[in-house]
Amino acid sequence: MRRGLGRLFAALTLLAVIAAAALIWRGPPAPPEDPLSGPISGPISGPVDLVLIEKSARRMTLLRGGQSLRTYRIALGFAPEGDKEREGDGRTPEGRFTIDRRNPGSAYTLSLGIDYPRPEDRARARAGGYAPGGDIMIHGQPNALPDGQALPGDWTAGCIALTNAEIREIWAVVDLGTPVEIRP
Repeated sequence: MRRGLGRLFAALTLLAVIAAAALIWRGPPAPPEDPLSGPISGPISGPVDLVLIEKSARRMTLLRGGQSLRTYRIALGFAPEGDKEREGDGRTPEGRFTIDRRNPGSAYTLSLGIDYPRPEDRARARAGGYAPGGDIMIHGQPNALPDGQALPGDWTAGCIALTNAEIREIWAVVDLGTPVEIRP
């Protein structure tokens, strides 16, 4: 009987380790598809003129001249439904923004800041007697996580997260002043 329980315990332990590894590692993203030419490969050269984030699809697309250059899978705030209203709500804001800062020393590999809260967000929060939140960034994974791994699901406080390799690619082509459109 002890022998059977020992084998069962060993098998359950192995399954738990495999399940945990599958949750932590989501693997490399599939190459994005260009509707005209199929998968896009190779490095992006030159700056982009729009970062489009589609929250419901968990997708971010870099565009130049209206043409898609690259598409990425993203993670959002831990409660992504709806527009950000206040600090701590776990939502990712919606609307038109601009990249207004770059942080090479970020706690999340690299980060690009968006100019949230806007004046109307501040006014709404002031009228409601609460803080609008802020420091919304497009960033990589936590620095404590080994390179090549990614946290599963929506886990940020309202930011947009990618893999470390992806944020490095984006960092090279998204300049200060680049427009960011975040759709529901």
